[in-house]
Amino acid sequence: MFDFTAFLGTDSDTQSAVSLTLVDNGAFTKGLSGLSATELNWCKANGFSGKAGEQLAVANTEGELTKVLVGTGDGISDDDPWWLAAVAEKLEDGTYRVEGKASETALSQGALGWCLAQHSFTKYLDKAEKSAKKLLLPEGIDIKFIAAEASAMATVRDLVNTPTEDMGPAHLQDTVEALAEQYGATCSTIVGDDLLEENFPAIHAVGRAASEGRAPRLIDLQWGEEDAPKLTLVGKGVCFDTGGLDVKPSAGMRLMKKDMGGAAHTIGLAQLIMAAGLKVRLRLLIPAVENALSGNAYRPGDVIDTRKGLTVEIHNTDAEGRVVLCDAIALASEENPDLMLDFATLTGAARVALGQDLPATYTNDDSVWSALEQGAKETGDPLWRMPLWAPYNDMFSSRIADMSNCAESGFGGSITAALYLQKFVGENIPWVHFDVYAWSQSTKPGRPHGGAAQGIRASFKAINTILTLDD
Repeated sequence: MFDFTAFLGTDSDTQSAVSLTLVDNGAFTKGLSGLSATELNWCKANGFSGKAGEQLAVANTEGELTKVLVGTGDGISDDDPWWLAAVAEKLEDGTYRVEGKASETALSQGALGWCLAQHSFTKYLDKAEKSAKKLLLPEGIDIKFIAAEASAMATVRDLVNTPTEDMGPAHLQDTVEALAEQYGATCSTIVGDDLLEENFPAIHAVGRAASEGRAPRLIDLQWGEEDAPKLTLVGKGVCFDTGGLDVKPSAGMRLMKKDMGGAAHTIGLAQLIMAAGLKVRLRLLIPAVENALSGNAYRPGDVIDTRKGLTVEIHNTDAEGRVVLCDAIALASEENPDLMLDFATLTGAARVALGQDLPATYTNDDSVWSALEQGAKETGDPLWRMPLWAPYNDMFSSRIADMSNCAESGFGGSITAALYLQKFVGENIPWVHFDVYAWSQSTKPGRPHGGAAQGIRASFKAINTILTLDD
């Protein structure tokens, strides 16, 4: 777990801080920037005009850095967590303070980006550079929570970035057990053939081809008071996906270390929930498997049982995520949680429809979506609602089983995957399915190439609303 507390402080900590002076282009052109004549001349000489993204260091007559001018264009939005990230990446190590027009909400958002701009995945680097840039914030801003948010997002990134050799089913178990120990939760795991004895046949079927040390398992963390609102998180933990006997081409397999991105998201969100001390009864369920190739791998045409009792004909072994999730969702439904969220790197169809930045979001409850939509807007953590279009249920019908695991055509692939999962959700349980990419193809300020956390800040915000935890 990455500790971001060293990157944040309050104005009372120290007075020896360099000013990050915010300058919007309107004030600059009207001579209202508050800069001295010397500073204005310096700006003119360097072509600085207050445009968003511009940055200019200002020194005194002794050559000592006194302030850094930060262009904000038309001003800072309260829903942009990345406006300070680009600034942080360009600064030298030191202590800084923001001065200028920025609300407490904007400063809080910017502080998150400030932290994450200083995080990178360095586990396998011999000489990793360490950043030491500290941001001082006004009293009243909850820097402890900002650091917890950043840590949760860094956890997601680091888990996704870790190669499968070091992030198999047992490693996921170790990660969750360590999290449980840190926050006083309980954690139990059902491994290998015990899954059959405990009635998790679908999880076992997908993961049984993996080597003995990487056997399939169901990880179960529980935390919080028994009488608190019940919140259940379910994360797809496919630690590597060859496609099974419907094997992927090499290009399609290259990033499959990230196919446990759903599990990573639920771990990060659970970490944030426990760090914040939310008054919920939290349950985290992760079916952790490798979809491997072996003589005992499950086959196209097989009919497998599920915990709910529905039989599933395997149309394609590369549609394995929904197969392992259905057993975990059925288990979660047995205790009728007040809210259930599942995260999964489930379909390429979602990426074709929405690209890498927008998680396809499905829910059976309009009020839950309203809370998520508001949470996404307030946090700058985008989501996009997709339809649970019931007529598409016919697309994965089977002649010999209750259903198949996917449609024969690729049409509406993300929708049909969500509809498959919905069949295992208990009646009247508010449920959300996030089809996330969990990866950034390019580098942006505060968001390096590699593992990406999507939707967990919006979800955290919405959980408080949906379960009325703010009352």
